[in-house]
Amino acid sequence: MGLRAEKKQATRTAIADAALGLFLERGFDRVTVADVARVSRVSVNTVFNYFPAKEDLFFDRQDEVIQRLPTAIRERAPGEPAVAAARRAFLAELDRDEVTLGLHPGIAPFWRVVEESAALQARLRHLRDRTEEALSETLRTETGADADDPMPRIAAAMLAAADASLHAEIRRRVLVGEDPDAVRTGVRRMAEATFEALESGLTTYALRSATGRPG
Repeated sequence: MGLRAEKKQATRTAIADAALGLFLERGFDRVTVADVARVSRVSVNTVFNYFPAKEDLFFDRQDEVIQRLPTAIRERAPGEPAVAAARRAFLAELDRDEVTLGLHPGIAPFWRVVEESAALQARLRHLRDRTEEALSETLRTETGADADDPMPRIAAAMLAAADASLHAEIRRRVLVGEDPDAVRTGVRRMAEATFEALESGLTTYALRSATGRPG
């Protein structure tokens, strides 16, 4: 990275850090881009040059989040199916305390801001949609599927939904005050069950018995 790129990255980080401080203090909806610019000591135009929308200031690592699953699929081992690659990648993130999982100590105020903002909730849904789209494109490329083959979209939807449910469980447990180690243990169990269900295709889940009762 050259000096110019380093300076731009430093400016971007400084703006994002200043914005997060304001959001945590006042809530997302009560902070304006002008407020962020003033605290960052830059112009409003400069803020928008780095972050096209206010939501981008809050989720400043969203591109990394969107590419998590596609990267896991592209980097899977020979003979390794997509579900196994997604499982391995998620559990590895738990083991190394990947920051974008949002379960490190002191993270509860961050998730509380999200819970209190309809705009941030909408952005989370948008990020999931973008993840699913990126994953579908990756699976189509990796498998050489034809344009009219629905399987890349189906597999991407299932994997993205599973991933989103695990992240939602992290947020839920953090917000009720669970210790990060307890969250990690519980989410690991959920992840194992989730990916096992995907691998088996839910073939016997909620099977209705001959008596009409769930099996």
